[in-house]
Amino acid sequence: MSSPSDPSSHAESSDMQTDYVVGQDNVEGSLGPIGFDIHNRVFAVSALASVVFILLTLLFPERAGGIFQSIVAFSTGTLDWYFMLVVDFFILFCIALVVLPYGSIRLGGPDARPDYNYLSWFSMLFAAGIGIGLLFFGVLEPVYHANVSLPLGIPSPFGDGGALDPEAIPGATAMGLAGTYLHWGIHGWAVYVVMALALAIFTYNKGLPFSIRSAFFPILGDRVWGWWGHAIDILAVFSTLFGLATSLGLGAQQANAGMNFVFGLEVTTTTQVIIILLVTAAALVSVWRGLEGGVKKLSEINMVLAVLFFFFVLFAGPTLVALSGFFTGLTTYVREFAPLSAPFGRDDDAYRQAWTIFYWAWWISWAPFVGMFIARVSRGRTIREFVTCVLLIPSLFIFVWMGVFGATALDQLYASPDTSLVKEYVIDTYSPELSLFGMLNELPLTGLMSTLAIVLALIFFITSSDSGSLVIDTITAGGKIDAPRPQRMFWAAVEGFIAIVLLIGGGLSALQAGVTATAIPFSVVMLLMCYTIIKALNGELRQLRQKPS
Repeated sequence: MSSPSDPSSHAESSDMQTDYVVGQDNVEGSLGPIGFDIHNRVFAVSALASVVFILLTLLFPERAGGIFQSIVAFSTGTLDWYFMLVVDFFILFCIALVVLPYGSIRLGGPDARPDYNYLSWFSMLFAAGIGIGLLFFGVLEPVYHANVSLPLGIPSPFGDGGALDPEAIPGATAMGLAGTYLHWGIHGWAVYVVMALALAIFTYNKGLPFSIRSAFFPILGDRVWGWWGHAIDILAVFSTLFGLATSLGLGAQQANAGMNFVFGLEVTTTTQVIIILLVTAAALVSVWRGLEGGVKKLSEINMVLAVLFFFFVLFAGPTLVALSGFFTGLTTYVREFAPLSAPFGRDDDAYRQAWTIFYWAWWISWAPFVGMFIARVSRGRTIREFVTCVLLIPSLFIFVWMGVFGATALDQLYASPDTSLVKEYVIDTYSPELSLFGMLNELPLTGLMSTLAIVLALIFFITSSDSGSLVIDTITAGGKIDAPRPQRMFWAAVEGFIAIVLLIGGGLSALQAGVTATAIPFSVVMLLMCYTIIKALNGELRQLRQKPS
């Protein structure tokens, strides 16, 4: 079995030839005991720009906050149609890859075989779908959409006067869950498919370096190793940095809220900054220990804890209601898929602009991070198999999680609307970071399970920072995956500091601004990737037809 740690080692004969060698533009050396092996231009520009951004935001937080709010308003209010069309196009692109002859092409060439069996591969795709977002939004979104944002203009169960209307509950529950599934389902995974497929096809089939810039070789030729390619990689670095910073910021907010709920710790930006500093320090230790001793062990621990947490909620709460909610939400999601995906002719701006557009930007910003991981573990799969499984397997897992948590919380809300903490935290005062703890308050072992939720959030924080720093370091080290560890530690620290300055500069709106600001140009990069993927696949089909049977 070959290891995915060196993707380029699997390269087949290719119709795209280049003399470029991975790391040929790198600068190697040491500063005392600290070694470095960096791409001199990509690392220098990315690092300098990151430091300048951090300093300017700290020096001028109010002005930065105003800029962040303007970016969010422009992205969600003016470019909403653009983001909707782009992600819809990615889904159509994926469907075309499955139904057209391209689907029979194998990643790595016709003789390649998968590095992992189905169980292991599905487990890794499953792990790619786990993150802070499941904890932060698992209760918040279904409840908020069913009662406040109201996708497709459904009537609120609380009506205009605030009195609960029992007849509106089933429709609101179904649409609240379906609206949540939209944000966590195949739309987002289609974004990841495009990125992962581009990396895989140009590395495994075309013999090019495992780098995002390699996908643009059909357009730029050897110029892709110059400043055009540098710009693409730098943009990927910032897309990943701000995508991670958003997740880290949300994780800090939820951890702080949970500590307040369980231990009475005050909820303040200062507390959240301290949490980020402490967890970033833990991430630095994880990076230093390496893959086997650090992030791998933490990921395995978190996987077990997440599964136990899920089954506790399922069986300690109204089990049949939770399972029924999952299936009801799924059927509604399938039925309303087209209307929920439509960019025009809608009057649900509170849902579409405030939520959907942010999610599409967030998925795009995470594409380099998750796409690299998926590409590394998917050699040997046919494109039809790859696209179908990456779209469906993680989506179904997330639907089950969101369905159970969301249906449980909605059942609590409608059973006792006057005393429900879920209603207080999501609808009345809108304290999104407390929504999960409001649901846990109605279940047994509240203190223990709330503490477990905090631990899960913190470990997700650490593993995301560790894994993200590996991706960024790979990009800024010219495609090398074995660069000195201090470089990864540097990027882990930068991720934490960017999360901190975004919280200081405006909280959630600043986190959203960081994502959308990088997602706008990177979405153009990904659209061009679709063109280069087709060019590469056409070359593969020609080679297959010319090969003697």
